[in-house]
Amino acid sequence: MRSVYEEAGGDEGLRRLADAWHRRVMADEVVSHAFSHGFRPDHLERLASYWAEALGGPTSYSDQYGDETLVVRLHSGNGPHDDMDRRAIDCFDEALADAGLTAEPLRQLLHDYFAWATTTTMNRYHDSADDVPAGLTIPRWSWAGLV
Repeated sequence: MRSVYEEAGGDEGLRRLADAWHRRVMADEVVSHAFSHGFRPDHLERLASYWAEALGGPTSYSDQYGDETLVVRLHSGNGPHDDMDRRAIDCFDEALADAGLTAEPLRQLLHDYFAWATTTTMNRYHDSADDVPAGLTIPRWSWAGLV
């Protein structure tokens, strides 16, 4: 059986998804606030690389950019933001269609992964990014869910 990464189109498919999701969140009045401070010029490449690694692809994100601790710290210390999280998930679901990733069971698995990551790992440390422990590894997902 092909990996989730392969079924999603590999690097190219996840880059399309990252681009579609970013366009959607930038157009959302609530979620776009997360990017009001700006973002790196290579944000889409980094995001696609992160998703690729999480979904069974190469370890390019960890090899080039950092570990899960870095990613979670970027998303921490902002207090609870449940409405923003829900809207980010809605944007992701719409981006799946934009990127042509609508075949089941892939679409449902990608939704489940993104919803889990958004509401669990990226939403765990409300008070301070300093609370995030060092040495976290990127969680990996397969067809059976969290590995």
